Amino acid sequence: MTLQANYDVLVVGGGPAGVCAALAAARHGASVLVAEQGGCLGGMATRGLVGPFMTCYDKKGETQLIRGLFEEIVQRMVAIGGAIHPSKVRAGTCFAAWHVKGHDHCTPFEPEALQFVLDDLCREAGVGVLFHATFLQPAMEGSRVAGADFATKGGVRRVMARVVVDATGDGDVAFRAGAPCELGDPARGGAMQPATTFFRIGGLSEAAVEAVRAKYPQDVFCFKTLIAQARAEGRWTLPRPHINIYRGVRDGEWFVNVSRLNGVDATDPASLSDAESEGRRQVREILAFMRDYVPGAGGIRLMALPATVGIRESRHVLGEYRLDIDDVLEGRVPDDSVLVCSNSIDWHSGGKDAAGTVYLEVRDGDWYGVPYRCLVPRKVDGLLVAGRCVSASAAAAAAIRVMPPCMAMGQAAGTAAAIAAKSGTAPRAIDAASLVAALRADGVFLGE
Repeated sequence: MTLQANYDVLVVGGGPAGVCAALAAARHGASVLVAEQGGCLGGMATRGLVGPFMTCYDKKGETQLIRGLFEEIVQRMVAIGGAIHPSKVRAGTCFAAWHVKGHDHCTPFEPEALQFVLDDLCREAGVGVLFHATFLQPAMEGSRVAGADFATKGGVRRVMARVVVDATGDGDVAFRAGAPCELGDPARGGAMQPATTFFRIGGLSEAAVEAVRAKYPQDVFCFKTLIAQARAEGRWTLPRPHINIYRGVRDGEWFVNVSRLNGVDATDPASLSDAESEGRRQVREILAFMRDYVPGAGGIRLMALPATVGIRESRHVLGEYRLDIDDVLEGRVPDDSVLVCSNSIDWHSGGKDAAGTVYLEVRDGDWYGVPYRCLVPRKVDGLLVAGRCVSASAAAAAAIRVMPPCMAMGQAAGTAAAIAAKSGTAPRAIDAASLVAALRADGVFLGE
């Protein structure tokens, strides 16, 4: 790749939202660069080992809502044996960690398969990809974001663009450009959802886990009785009283989601550094517990540790519209909705000793919409945001922060960025009806 000085669209961050933004913009005729601080695309799905993809269906489990690029990526992984299509995965099974609410039609996938697929898609679309590029600061022209500076192995590089998409997850570009932001939940003194260090294990058959579950039918989730025993014996110090394990594509392989890193501020380098170390300590404790207490798990092996801790919440960029809890629960679908989804509010409690989770499903209707205005930050021009940092209250963000909606937001942001760049129009001024029409033409389901 030859790094240019100017692009139509610059995407900062190559996670689920960012890569979909880059692909969408390129397919709509824009020259595109996606700058990623790691060495692969996929963000939390690859470097963070966060899996499976949560549901992409309506609350009844009947209609697939998140389609478009998400569906294309999943189908590519299925074709190489690296994923199971969500249509074949039901709630209450090992693929959903035996959860029922909000977990119907999850998508098991292998992070390595996703890396391959995203590389291929970007190459085919002509997306420029700059790895090992750490965002430093936006290049401003008045109130307009006109590009960004990155720290690279070759020194600081400036890339200019007609439109920039902030897909950093933490709203770093928007924040440093002067867009108003909220950190965490202002109603709770800025408290943020806890972080988690995901990891993958092998050598534990589905049959072995089912045998343990049959022995302890009173346990709604995995190993709760055994954890209580270990806690009494001083062998379990984590706040969570059970283990979430999601079966992978192949029997014997599992994604483990149980570590609890409370009080982590992903925008504070010291806090983030402490979280990385503590997360790995907790992984060792979890592995020791499973090997010593869980029948059939004595020979489990650690397959992979993540390259980065999993972050659920940090900044919420304030946009032209702020999605709120009532929008989600009441199933509101504004005219400028760029995606519809039915993901439940999954609000993990924060605080020093908190272990619980608030879980609220859509109350009215089968889905809700995320309006384009949530992607347009206030007070700053030339910029769109996509992913978990979009304009939403802490409660509403707890629903749309998961990866399928983030990928849909990315596709919407990239399409809008291309329209704006090609027409010379500010992103906030583009015709929302035209954007919606373009998304529908690209296979995005918007409730028709």
